[in-house]
Amino acid sequence: MKRLSEVLKSKRELRGLLLRELASKINVDTALISKIENDDRRPTKEQLKKLSKALEIDFMTLSTLWYAEKIYEEIKNEKNIDDILKEIKKKVKQPKSI
Repeated sequence: MKRLSEVLKSKRELRGLLLRELASKINVDTALISKIENDDRRPTKEQLKKLSKALEIDFMTLSTLWYAEKIYEEIKNEKNIDDILKEIKKKVKQPKSI
């Protein structure tokens, strides 16, 4: 699976947009787009929504990558990654209590 940064960069290039043009579309500076594409910075959820719209990428696709990378960064050095992921999966499947 591609990284979020790769998906964003390839879509921007496919659409023929310069860094500064995309930055202008989502109201951030060019340096931020560059950092996001180079994996030096993760976009905020709000920036992700704007990127989704500007690049015409399904938001659920981007948010899946965004969350997966965020969780991975938190647990990547743990010895019990499989157990952690199993627990997360259980919690997601549990009905919410009222």
